[in-house]
Amino acid sequence: MGRIIAIDYGLKRTGIAVTDPQKIIASPLQTVPTKELFDFLQRYHQSEQIERIVVGMPKNLKGGDTDATKPVEAFVSKLKRQFPEIEVSLIDERFTSKMALDAMIEGGMKKKDRQKKENVDKISAAILLQSYMEQK
Repeated sequence: MGRIIAIDYGLKRTGIAVTDPQKIIASPLQTVPTKELFDFLQRYHQSEQIERIVVGMPKNLKGGDTDATKPVEAFVSKLKRQFPEIEVSLIDERFTSKMALDAMIEGGMKKKDRQKKENVDKISAAILLQSYMEQK
């Protein structure tokens, strides 16, 4: 049984979250520079079995594409070529950054730590992953 990874893809940095082996809990893993993302995924896949990758798909309030949609689609295409044995699922990522910020405030995270974009990115990925698991 493998883990499920969620990716909150960004042009500069990408937030990553992962489930526990039983796929019960979604936890923020880390934020990596996007240019290093495929190297990170290769290394992680060598040490942990990945069953599925969930990628946040940017949509506007009406459900249409945004400026970020095309880069994410290109990333997903490359991801499927690089890891053909792993299922890839897309999930709507609207409001995840706002939800991540709210979760950090509710969790008592200091303002200085909330301002670090890498924290928002990995928590957004965890929210994406939790949403995906709740849908299944």
